[in-house]
Amino acid sequence: MIKVGIVGGTGYTGVELLRLLAAHPEVSLTAITSRQDAGKEVSHVFPNLRGQVALSFTDPQSTDLFACDLVFFATPNGIAMKEAPKLLERGVKVIDLAADFRIKDIALWQQWYGMEHTSPEWVKQAVYGLPEVNRAAIKTAQLVANPGCYPTAVQLAFIPLIKAGVVNTQNLIADAKSGVSGAGRKSEVHTLFSEASDNFKAYGASGHRHLPEISEQLSRYHDPEVNLIFTPHLTPLIRGIHATCYATLTAATDLQKLFEEHYAKEPFVDVMPFGSHPETRSVRASNLCRIALHQPQQGQTVVILSVIDNLVKGAAGQAVQNMNLMFGLPETLGLTQLPILP
Repeated sequence: MIKVGIVGGTGYTGVELLRLLAAHPEVSLTAITSRQDAGKEVSHVFPNLRGQVALSFTDPQSTDLFACDLVFFATPNGIAMKEAPKLLERGVKVIDLAADFRIKDIALWQQWYGMEHTSPEWVKQAVYGLPEVNRAAIKTAQLVANPGCYPTAVQLAFIPLIKAGVVNTQNLIADAKSGVSGAGRKSEVHTLFSEASDNFKAYGASGHRHLPEISEQLSRYHDPEVNLIFTPHLTPLIRGIHATCYATLTAATDLQKLFEEHYAKEPFVDVMPFGSHPETRSVRASNLCRIALHQPQQGQTVVILSVIDNLVKGAAGQAVQNMNLMFGLPETLGLTQLPILP
């Protein structure tokens, strides 16, 4: 059994990790930390876990995480880069669900996240945890940087086209929408029910911190670097990411065949029939990404629709997928839950 600890277990990604790991046949939940809820039973804070998780939250300063085989950091940006190195130095494996180790360019990371990076040496060693492209490296990694939710949906939409060399990489557009849970489990005016319900708005149109993450990763497949316009939106949903991505074709290609062949062996990517319209509810509570292709008026523009659950494939589910790879387990273990409807 893998002895697992979670730092920051009371956020939305934390409770989603608990939901998935509690049912995982090869995991023994060892420690779950929370400064705010230390001493409280997990099932008291999250009643959906009653009878499934018998642990109580503990203060991170008094928790022995060195006894764990793997520690997940489901914490705000800036925490893991300070706390993870001491675990890594003792041989504990770490998966960070925040952004501390996602961007290799330290100066760029500091520019977008507004703080000094305290462990750049571990950034160099971190493996970006998108299994569909980094599976081999994840298997031998000690530190995995779990991708963001928007970056997961957008990259899975664009990668087959960029790798095939059939689109203009200097004019990529991603128009993406997220449910309110993507903002985290904290008290802020813009996520209040009376503010977010019955409303729809863009944000970060002049620049969003997920942009450099997406651009850096997509540029791995192309020289010069790609040019991406990324505009996120907040929708009156709890869960879900819907990315509508646009690219200009530079060569004739069978788009459907290209995507079907590219993702043929991927257990969590579903390429739908050409012209389909995937819905966020079709992936709710699952680790799936559903993709559909359109070519309006048979012109030079390809439209890729990509949907995921931001808390599962966009966070906790992908983290468990990475854990399975790191410990030599079947990649789908503990992640075969069907989407929930209605």
